[in-house]
Amino acid sequence: MAHHQYQAAIATAVKTFWQIKQEQKRSSGDSTNRGAVTGGKQMDAFAELFRKIAIECGVPDDCIFTKNNFIPGYFRSSKDWDFLIVSPRYKLIAVMEFKSQIGSYGNNFNNRTEEALGAAVDLWTAFRDNQFPNQQAPWVGYMMLIGKDGHSTSPVRNNESHFEVRPEFKGASYLDRYTILGRKLITERHYTQVSLLWTADANNYGDAADDLSMERYINSFIAYLNGCQDDFK
Repeated sequence: MAHHQYQAAIATAVKTFWQIKQEQKRSSGDSTNRGAVTGGKQMDAFAELFRKIAIECGVPDDCIFTKNNFIPGYFRSSKDWDFLIVSPRYKLIAVMEFKSQIGSYGNNFNNRTEEALGAAVDLWTAFRDNQFPNQQAPWVGYMMLIGKDGHSTSPVRNNESHFEVRPEFKGASYLDRYTILGRKLITERHYTQVSLLWTADANNYGDAADDLSMERYINSFIAYLNGCQDDFK
């Protein structure tokens, strides 16, 4: 698990996620899990955790944004990311996206995949086209919290009407598929680092894989910010 000094904050963020999810489900009057899947604010505690980490790394609080984080794109006008750090000289330092999925895995996995790819391709193409001039490449992170239950850990049937799918998807569960996605997002350099955290309930959570752990994610984020100290002077 992540740095011992952040373990309590991560545990609290997971508990907060479940509390807000249940509140949204009750207030919506929806007997299904749809509101819990699509509702916002559930990952706000994680955004606050990374705000705390950034401040500890010397980033001024007024350079950290967790609301109305619109930055220009290339294929679209702009996108509202979940977490931004912008230096006093208007350099884009770090960008994060926080996503979650508890239930309705079959309906939402492809949507999450397309969102993750689309956001990254849009950002990096805009960067290549000098939308953010006179700066190094920003740190781009993607964090996913996924439910661990019978539906997410069972093998999923593949649709192979005309062609076979890639071998890594054979017999893979949705949790496996998210792990595959996270690794490929890093390998193809769409994201600097990806964290995939599973949760069974408010008190049970863990890393889906060592290479997609919260520890690696936090270490990568801290290392990048430590290398950007001059941008905040």
